[in-house]
Amino acid sequence: MKIGILGGGQLARMLALAGYPLGLEFIVLDPSADAGAIPLAEHLHGAYDDEALLAQLAEKADVVTYEFENVPAQVAEFLSSHTQVYPSANALAVAQDRLLEKNFFHQINIPTARFAPIDNLADLEKVMPDIGYPAILKSRRMGYDGKGQIVLKSTDDLASAWNSMQEAPSIVEGFVAFSREVSIIAARRPSGEIAFYPLSENKHRGGILRVSEACHDDALQTQAQEYVTRLLETLDYVGVIALELFEVDGGLVANEFAPRVHNSGHWTIEGSETSQFENHLRAILDLPLGSTQTRGFAGMVNFIGDVASSEQVLSLSHAHLHLYAKQPRKGRKVAHATVRTDDKEEFTRILKGLVALANQTDNS
Repeated sequence: MKIGILGGGQLARMLALAGYPLGLEFIVLDPSADAGAIPLAEHLHGAYDDEALLAQLAEKADVVTYEFENVPAQVAEFLSSHTQVYPSANALAVAQDRLLEKNFFHQINIPTARFAPIDNLADLEKVMPDIGYPAILKSRRMGYDGKGQIVLKSTDDLASAWNSMQEAPSIVEGFVAFSREVSIIAARRPSGEIAFYPLSENKHRGGILRVSEACHDDALQTQAQEYVTRLLETLDYVGVIALELFEVDGGLVANEFAPRVHNSGHWTIEGSETSQFENHLRAILDLPLGSTQTRGFAGMVNFIGDVASSEQVLSLSHAHLHLYAKQPRKGRKVAHATVRTDDKEEFTRILKGLVALANQTDNS
């Protein structure tokens, strides 16, 4: 079986690494000549909307998936007329547009922060008395890792914030007074079977995920599973999905979902019986999903902009380093490290050590 992947970055790289033991082959379409997955897959080098390359991808791949949600939805639709594509173009289209996404959450009774569509400065000025301050203005499309987002602290910020959006269709959201940020990773296959991972507790800085820890017997696990099940079943979703959430007053409020394997689930590579990457492949091939049971205590630390030496990271017992074959660059995710151990105190100590190394090399 050959898996086609739109995008050849680190997520495609990790999918390929998970697929090789299953005897799978991979082909990626990516405009970069040195994308991280290229050593592990056949490479179609060109734009995502190049129909000649898309036709090649559809001809060579038994099923096509994608590693990031900013692939044009029409590309997924084009491929769907030639081969199997998971997740569907519909799921991709909803996730790509923050307004569609927020409206969809409300349609399936998942709470969110207050929000309003913004198409001009007058719209922004009109809705802010209801939204309140502080708030955040976001582009409806193409934002990730804190990009395309501006914090609004008072009416004095509105004009400059709108100007910085360069008239792009936007959405404004009220701030959520959350006690923590969490996410749930789940996988669903065409037959309807769903597998849930334990909640991850996530820490961000500058809009970029820094640390994720697997939660044991979390009181909000059931509610998170109910929410993500609504997403999966309403969208008739196939593959791995990540639903990002805020804990507010003992309940959960949705932030966004990602129709793909997700950074907050990287700890599953060593920390789960079956990683999110293997379960994504199982799901899109309609194979039985693997156990998502956590193996002891598990967590993940991102390296942003640059990475500590392999010797430094691997000197920490139970640490596992994952390099992305990326050149250091400000704000770029270049690697992550996971830790997994059966001892809680040892886990906490090693995770702190990894965070210290990440802070030393941080260039975000």
